[in-house]
Amino acid sequence: MNRQGADVGTQYRSAVFYHNDEQKQKAEKYKTELDKSGAFNNPIVTEITKFDKFYSAEGYHQDYYANNSNTNPYCSIVIRPKLEKFEKVFKKKLKH
Repeated sequence: MNRQGADVGTQYRSAVFYHNDEQKQKAEKYKTELDKSGAFNNPIVTEITKFDKFYSAEGYHQDYYANNSNTNPYCSIVIRPKLEKFEKVFKKKLKH
């Protein structure tokens, strides 16, 4: 918790924010399903919490992976393997 790769701090915590009970149940279901899939060595610690307020990130953070996936080693070493694992488990549910 509170980290993404080598980056540590509460700003690196992964979270799913829900607006209603149906979204909360779906998020918990998929988190459990992904955890049971064995795609990751450690348990998933993504926080599932009720939406309160949205804060837009600075412009250079917007679409970071899409804009940096071919030029930033962090994207290919840390982010891409996680996306590939996620896509493998949820392939039928993704829209491309």
